[in-house]
Amino acid sequence: MHATVPPAPRRDPAKDQPLIDDIRLLGSMLGDIVREHEGETCFTIVENVRRLSVSYQRDNDDRAGHALELILRGLTPSQAVSVMRAFSYFSHLANIAEDRHRVRRRALHAHEPGSATHQDGSLARSFERFAEARIPLAKVAETLGRAWVSPVLTAHPTEVQRKSILDAELAIAELLVARDGLHDRRDIERNDAMLRTRITQLWQTRLLRDRKLTVRDEIENALSYYRTTFLREIPRLYAEVEHFLGTPAPSFFRMGNWIGGDRDGNPNVDGTTLDVALRRQCETALDFYLGELHQLGAELSMSNTLVACSPELTALAASSRDDSPHREGEPYRRAALAVSARVSATRVALTGEAGAHPARAALPAYAAPEDLHADLELMAASLRAHHGGALVDFRLGPLLRAVDVFGFHLATVDLRQSSDRHEETLAELMASAGVEPAYAALDEAAKQALLLRLLGEPRPLRLPFASYSDRATSEFGVFEAARRLRAAYGPESLRHYIISHTETVSDLLEVLLLQKEFGLMHGTFGGPDATAELIVSPLFETIADLRNAEPIMRAFYALPGVEALVVASGAEQDIMLGYSDSNKDGGFFTSNWELYRSSTQLARLFDAKPGITMRLFHGRGGTVGRGGGPSYQAILAQPPGTVRGQIRLTEQGEIISSKYSNPEIGRRNLETLVAASLEATLLSPADAAPDGFLEAAASLSELSMKAYRAVVYDTPGFTDYFFAATPISEIADLNIGSRPASRKANRVIEDLRAIPWSFSWGQSRVSLPGWFGFGSAVRDLLAETGTEDGMALLRRMNAEWPFFRTVLSNLDMVLAKADAAVARRYAELVPDRALADRIFDAVAAEWALTTTALNDILQTTERLADNPSLARSIAHRFPYITPLNHLQVDLIRRFRAGQTDDKVQRGILISINGVAAGLRNTG
Repeated sequence: MHATVPPAPRRDPAKDQPLIDDIRLLGSMLGDIVREHEGETCFTIVENVRRLSVSYQRDNDDRAGHALELILRGLTPSQAVSVMRAFSYFSHLANIAEDRHRVRRRALHAHEPGSATHQDGSLARSFERFAEARIPLAKVAETLGRAWVSPVLTAHPTEVQRKSILDAELAIAELLVARDGLHDRRDIERNDAMLRTRITQLWQTRLLRDRKLTVRDEIENALSYYRTTFLREIPRLYAEVEHFLGTPAPSFFRMGNWIGGDRDGNPNVDGTTLDVALRRQCETALDFYLGELHQLGAELSMSNTLVACSPELTALAASSRDDSPHREGEPYRRAALAVSARVSATRVALTGEAGAHPARAALPAYAAPEDLHADLELMAASLRAHHGGALVDFRLGPLLRAVDVFGFHLATVDLRQSSDRHEETLAELMASAGVEPAYAALDEAAKQALLLRLLGEPRPLRLPFASYSDRATSEFGVFEAARRLRAAYGPESLRHYIISHTETVSDLLEVLLLQKEFGLMHGTFGGPDATAELIVSPLFETIADLRNAEPIMRAFYALPGVEALVVASGAEQDIMLGYSDSNKDGGFFTSNWELYRSSTQLARLFDAKPGITMRLFHGRGGTVGRGGGPSYQAILAQPPGTVRGQIRLTEQGEIISSKYSNPEIGRRNLETLVAASLEATLLSPADAAPDGFLEAAASLSELSMKAYRAVVYDTPGFTDYFFAATPISEIADLNIGSRPASRKANRVIEDLRAIPWSFSWGQSRVSLPGWFGFGSAVRDLLAETGTEDGMALLRRMNAEWPFFRTVLSNLDMVLAKADAAVARRYAELVPDRALADRIFDAVAAEWALTTTALNDILQTTERLADNPSLARSIAHRFPYITPLNHLQVDLIRRFRAGQTDDKVQRGILISINGVAAGLRNTG
């Protein structure tokens, strides 16, 4: 078992010189600040650690590794904290430099001589492919007209960065962008000074939160990405689509959000947090509109003595009640004032507060976003008709698109709860109403019969003067808030109800009945007038659930009244597929395969229901073990016929900040989602993979799951090993989210949330959820099929099948980021040495098998041979991550031995932050 350090990237060094220069600049400034704040001794230690780590990692110098070990073990807790802060901040600064270089290289690539095509994942490349395939633009526009692409931000506790840190990093990123355009020496010196100021701010800012995040904190953190990126960049994304289409683009892109509505396992989420989430979202959207309208009022200075305007514009201007002589004869300014006053009134009506832009005149609030859009379009139409079209493109056009996308609600908030809580709530309601004393004890057939009967009856179950438990009352509050908030903020504010742990048809019927109880269902179930306001969306998570997904949905739609209800309610069926628990349940390859099979089966089921649009919702996390990896390849790897322009996917934890904290990077990531969805819909082969490929994948899945469960679930002492050889216990103390780390207060892997499970393995550099079992599966498959024929088949699958190629690409990335030498250090934390050796040897053996299998299929011994940019990134990062890992192990050892002072505990948590920043994959 050896560390898998990627080789030096094989590409023109000149192309990376700006990145190297940026990293050296930022690193040098950080070093100066360390010397100034911590003293020469600390600076010397940091430099020695850096130098030895580089020699050890890049040159495989064992003597340097031994010297590094001695230095790190000899540090006092105070020195260790300073060293870890230095290396953690270096990782943060390296992230900023790499993000800047990505944007720089993308811009240069488009203008390089001999660059015949644009980069994969760009809209430009997608439209090139459509042209090559002779797909007319009208067909692309038609596809977009039916499309629904939606990234959904979630509050899962994997984001270890504080907002203060993110804000300072954004300022540094902006200074690096500005630096590329500077040539005057004094301007460069001024930029240097500003960079030093911001890096000093970073050094003097706490890396760690001093209290646990609340749900309200998570709401505010998410809203910062709207202000930084989404509100401006999504309209620009639409403009880019329209550039390639040559016509106005239909609405197809929407933002989603779980924060404030996801209460599965989080007792801190209730009707109040749902109210706060939508109110703050509304305030954020309307404040943006008001700010843009204020700017429009300054920019639209056209005089009616020089240019005419439409009668409708004149009437809108007159409605402003503005009698200032300074704006006499300036109808567009007065129109902007009228619209602004109505938006301000809307803010007061919906949130109770006027905000930073109070109205100058008391005008009526807008009843709906469509009314605001109509007034803005009226202004745009007048400008276009009177030689002012160029003025529309700059600000008014993007504002129109923003209102279309974000409305008054900003993002659709999903509701989510576990199926057992629905059962518990209805059992209490039924018992109290004298309908059924023991609903939970009924078998499935009896539950379905009772639920269908109650759905068809007009009388409610809830009694006005009955007393209910706090748990039931909390559930009531969410449904009551949902009805009220949809009425206030519009139907797009709340559309989906996600049912975690969907295992039976009754799990779906229970949510329909709860909608009926709280006024979210209208008409009589089974009748032609029945509608439901929320889409009932099952979440299939475990291996068993994924295998039952199609039979459950088939049985659900076979029930009388269900299909008619769905059609009358909008004819949409969202189905969520979970990557986390399926991986923890059956391992990396089996999880991917079962998701593939389930998607295929569900698509076939809904092919027989052409009147209903099926939309798969992918619950992807940050790490590969939780469905992470490049979104572009992941979408293209979906089974044929399962995308069709319809896709939702979660964006979680540190992935949100890495993708969307930088506006330019954010737009490119959003563009990738659109490009991949269009390509998967219009260019994906209609035929399924060859039977031989499917049979081989099924065999690999069975063999992989067997190997995975044999170690993780069937090896005595594995749970003890996991809790000792990873920082799982210490991670629970890191204030990174409002949700508990485990569903139950125990040390059972089945009950552990998949996020800390993956987070912990990533910190210890094993990354077990992202690869374990694959090597054994390939070995056993080749033993069955014959080595030569079996390997030839696997190589064909990699060459010809996007699903298999993406699985191997992600596996390659995981092994590149893992480090066996560091993992061995964590194993030394296990008190039972015999147990440690036994488990570690089993992990090492599987690691060797997996590495060999991957090398043989890819026909290379290099990690990331086809991804030199990521290989380069990892090669740069390893020397700066490794010291953090070593110090983390040493401090955990001290902490568990009883040395629990603040320095030791803080040092552990800083190291967790630094490793997460360096790997850019936590949970």
